Amino acid sequence: MRDRILAALGTVSVTAALVIIWVARLGVPRELYVSELGADGEPTAAWFERALLLIVAGGLLVAWAGRRIVSRAPVLRRWRPSVSIAISSALFLFASQVPCTSGCPVPRFGPDLSWQDLGHVTAAALAFAFAAWAMLQCAFAVGHRVIRRFSFVAALSVAIIAGAGGLMSLFDFYAWIGSRFEFVATTVGIAWLAIYGLAIAFERRPVEPPGSAPVGRVAPHGAQEVVG
Repeated sequence: MRDRILAALGTVSVTAALVIIWVARLGVPRELYVSELGADGEPTAAWFERALLLIVAGGLLVAWAGRRIVSRAPVLRRWRPSVSIAISSALFLFASQVPCTSGCPVPRFGPDLSWQDLGHVTAAALAFAFAAWAMLQCAFAVGHRVIRRFSFVAALSVAIIAGAGGLMSLFDFYAWIGSRFEFVATTVGIAWLAIYGLAIAFERRPVEPPGSAPVGRVAPHGAQEVVG
């Protein structure tokens, strides 16, 4: 029961963050990347920082609540989705405290390199990568059909949309379209975390048959892992 409550609280937290980011984005008339909402001097910077902190708090709550979930694929089973989400949350915490400079330029190595921009962009990109890895891990989760289905769709969507948006930004090719792609990918990623927490909170617990493997291990005869 405690894990269900934590998962529900995590869902509320990240949902609130998503609402804040959408409201902030709709209040800016120009095209911009998500991180620019928190850039130095932006009127939305304070609210964007709060949104990131809500994502951090919600991510940690959901990660703890889903700590027993494991992935079926060997390459994805090296660590649990909860670890990926926790690392992503820690990186978002860093990004929230080290915002990019005005305009959020793509860091370019040279005499004019901004270490602040490099730190923010690196942390944000790695945070998103670990979140995407968690989605992929959950797409092959043992014994959680609902989580597997929506995680697979989310992972595929984020990989395609974020990849396209990132390349367009890097090469300054129709960057305004790339910014929209990034915003959609961000929305999908945060929404996935909210739905994941909701699934943990309300998913029916499968009954383990006699002789099933201990919690946290893959049972040889199809026994399913219990959440909670």
